[in-house]
Amino acid sequence: MGKKNLISVLDMKDQWPDLVDLAIKLKAERGHHGAPLAGKTLAMMFEKPSTRTRTSFDVAITELGGHALYLDVTKMQMGHGETVEDTARVLSRFVHGIMYRAFDYKMMDKLGEWATVPVISGLDDLEHPCQALADMVTIKEKLGSFRGKKIVYLGDGNNVCNSLLYASAIMGIDMVACCPATRMPNAEIMLGAANIAAENGSKIVASHDPQEACVGADVLYTDTWISMGDDTPVDKAIKLFQMYQINDELLSIANPGCIVMHCLPAHRGQEITNEVIEGPHSVVFDQAENRLHAQKAVLYTLLKD
Repeated sequence: MGKKNLISVLDMKDQWPDLVDLAIKLKAERGHHGAPLAGKTLAMMFEKPSTRTRTSFDVAITELGGHALYLDVTKMQMGHGETVEDTARVLSRFVHGIMYRAFDYKMMDKLGEWATVPVISGLDDLEHPCQALADMVTIKEKLGSFRGKKIVYLGDGNNVCNSLLYASAIMGIDMVACCPATRMPNAEIMLGAANIAAENGSKIVASHDPQEACVGADVLYTDTWISMGDDTPVDKAIKLFQMYQINDELLSIANPGCIVMHCLPAHRGQEITNEVIEGPHSVVFDQAENRLHAQKAVLYTLLKD
């Protein structure tokens, strides 16, 4: 079998349920994995800084017996004239996999096309598949199942929202993307996710009304209103998104056992209140930990053979 990438959630669509279960298994077995990735090296290319992505990938491959190599793209030849195609082919001779955290999906896609080893997205401006995998792991842990559950994503229809749409559709969860009309998720992804959901007996819908959307929600999910690289002034973002803030009022509309998720970093008092993120419904820090176990599942699946 040829090499496989994880640039979009759809790249591993058929394996998504197995990845969720594997992440949960690896979490339970932490410290007792052996070294299934002994001798494997993962190049980690960063255009955008990160706390969770860098740490979780580094620890994940280390605990599986492999080695992580951090590469600052601004200090690489790719950032100073060398083509992505050449970088991909050269790195493929040195390492067993590449994780790339990029500004531009087109660069990610090109790296994936030309590399002869698996390329894993650590985020680009279109998707964040590893975050979506950690989210599904968290939902299964906390709610027990996916069928009949409803996720409401509130705020900016960004890369996190895009991948969450695909993941929810694949796992058979109903999802509402509740965003301002000018900041809805990618239209093509919304349509694609809706079609997948229909095949799996669930539904993907859009909304601009948080009060309506949150009725009966099992998961309330949000992200920062201003993503890295977005030059929207803070006061303008607050005016645009204020009604989408996860607070006690919206939480009271959701189901009593609703969980609250945020992929972090959080701007407390903007997209989520301090009371909610520190409250009994919040699973934010379990969700953050699950990035490690999700990353392990991806690395094990793509690099073991």
